[in-house]
Amino acid sequence: MRTAVITAAGEVELRRIPVPDVGDSEVLVRIAACGICTMEANLYAGRMTVYPAAAGHEISGWVERVGATAAGLEDMPAVGSLVTLDGLPRCGACRACRRGQSAICVALQGRVREADGAIAMGAGLADHIVLPASRVWSVGDTDPAVAAMGEPLACVVHSLRRGGFRAGDRVTVIGAGYMGHLHLAVARELGARGVAVVERDEERRTAVAGFADAAVRPSDLAQLPAADVVFVTIASAECIAAALAAVADGGTIVLFGGAPDGPPAELPGYEVHRRQLTVTGSFSHEPDDWRTAAELLRCGSLAPRLESLVTARYGLDEVEKALKQASETPVYRVVVTP
Repeated sequence: MRTAVITAAGEVELRRIPVPDVGDSEVLVRIAACGICTMEANLYAGRMTVYPAAAGHEISGWVERVGATAAGLEDMPAVGSLVTLDGLPRCGACRACRRGQSAICVALQGRVREADGAIAMGAGLADHIVLPASRVWSVGDTDPAVAAMGEPLACVVHSLRRGGFRAGDRVTVIGAGYMGHLHLAVARELGARGVAVVERDEERRTAVAGFADAAVRPSDLAQLPAADVVFVTIASAECIAAALAAVADGGTIVLFGGAPDGPPAELPGYEVHRRQLTVTGSFSHEPDDWRTAAELLRCGSLAPRLESLVTARYGLDEVEKALKQASETPVYRVVVTP
């Protein structure tokens, strides 16, 4: 099988390794699509230096083989089924995992792959992948590029859960990039009373305007009703300040976007205290989030919206072009389809 490995900034190899064996509780999947996330773009651009990296964690594919134990389980996807994949392992033993917070497991990434010594960080830019059956989710009949959005959808479901979102809440999303669009789509699908978007870039604001109840510049926040939950999808002090202005008294701010080298942001302690605000972070996803994300894909109502977020598609033999576009130009999602 072919597998793409990012070996250094601006360098990627298409290697050949054996198709992995399938354990009794595992599933072999022939990969149909893999989205290129910020992580892969940062690896290729040299902004993240973990090499050699077998990356790609937004994955869909068709089930080719099911292990003997898994095959006897109820609701196990059948051979030939289109599935979305949870490509991030969890150790199950660290403090976070034992507390039911596996999104912040200490071992989410970075296992060395025996076949070629690459560091497995999803390993979805390939022809095949083997995963535990518990991390394989059936999605019915949909575009494989949309099915590959299961992972970012699970992240958004986790974000809504962290924010205590309930049907009937007013929501404001700060930022109209890819994850901002997904927050908008999922919040509306799950019954938000209204969803507004705050975005300073005119092109992105225009692109999201037809789907939101309002799309405004940060300077026009006063036009919006106060939000029960505000999702900050961009890491900046300006966006956190906008969230404080947009949230209702007693509301919640979810810091979804983050960057280790991002600018520090001030949190006004007295304002948080006096207005009884909740400020929380959201990172990655947990198994419960996948159940909801997979059903959102299976029901199909989001499919047209999600398809519109596919900026470009490339074959696996064009993976370098895909990584280059994702790392150097404004995109929603670039998808590799082996």
